[in-house]
Amino acid sequence: MTAARKMAKYAAYAHVTVRSHLAYLLDFLIRSSFLLVILFIFFQLWSVTYEGVGQRQIEGYTFRQMIWYLAVAESVILAAPKLNAKIEAEVKNGDIAYQLIRPASYLLMHYGSYMGEAFVRVSINVLLGSALATAWFGWTAPGWNVPLCLLVMIGSFTVNFLLVMTLSLCAFWVEETRGLDFVYNKLLFTIGGMLLPLEMFPAPLRSVSQWLPFQAIAYFPAKTAVAAADGAETMRMIAIQWGWVAVLAGLTTIVYRKGVRKLNVNGG
Repeated sequence: MTAARKMAKYAAYAHVTVRSHLAYLLDFLIRSSFLLVILFIFFQLWSVTYEGVGQRQIEGYTFRQMIWYLAVAESVILAAPKLNAKIEAEVKNGDIAYQLIRPASYLLMHYGSYMGEAFVRVSINVLLGSALATAWFGWTAPGWNVPLCLLVMIGSFTVNFLLVMTLSLCAFWVEETRGLDFVYNKLLFTIGGMLLPLEMFPAPLRSVSQWLPFQAIAYFPAKTAVAAADGAETMRMIAIQWGWVAVLAGLTTIVYRKGVRKLNVNGG
């Protein structure tokens, strides 16, 4: 089987996932309405902040840019599928044994499904967030940073998938991985740049954050969406993202193989 046919097989998983979730589009719209509540709260908080500071920009961000930054960052984080619960359930219930005998890579199969669901979720979130931001600030024609942002989002969800999958596969040893997932999400909220751009962090914390993969998930796409189109900066972000993808893919594969070996030795 050629590489193209193999990849088409996993693209089919993404396609099926997209179609199945589009069948429940109204449910997604209702659940995504929570994003509007979050953005409304941030709008009020940052409007007071900018008025109190008395400056047009804070660390290079205007009030308008800050709201758009938060709209994209929140859209990405809230769009991430709940992979942890799915993998943990498959391991604990023994369903993973049936998945392993399929003529498909377990990791790539879940990656295809993950990206398909993320595509539906982030599309809805971005549309809702953009509609709200446009209602506040008026319409502005999108620039070249929009397609660049979409390109960065692919790397963003890939990095997030690998990190969550690695943590979820720890269910082979600890069974309950929700605590790990809870800590991971809090790291995304803080040093991942979801609540604040990294430029607003204290210098020591910002330096540490720039050496960690969390920035590649929320900060990079949000920064790309509001910054002027800069090909060199975008290529730097993409290079960092896929550098982490290479490292994390190796780590995920190692954890997966050790977990499967443990499953075979213990009989499930």
